[in-house]
Amino acid sequence: MYLSGESILVILFVGLIAGWLAGHFVQGTGYGLIGDIVIGIVGAFIASWLFPKLGIQIAASSLVREILYATIGAILLLVVLRLVRRGGRW
Repeated sequence: MYLSGESILVILFVGLIAGWLAGHFVQGTGYGLIGDIVIGIVGAFIASWLFPKLGIQIAASSLVREILYATIGAILLLVVLRLVRRGGRW
């Protein structure tokens, strides 16, 4: 698989925005630049795996749709991590 420099920048940008948004929705603050990027990219992988199985599709332009998918996936990731850390309590 070949990724151009532009593709890598788009992935990092989407991950950064999605991680930052998810951090603000779930905890109230972000996780720093690297943390936001990692959370957003992992969230994108979760959403790209889960949404087709559930039949969920968002009608939007390509970049906006990817940011929404990654943000929702990152929110799911942060909620699960919070529940695991706190023993099932919110």
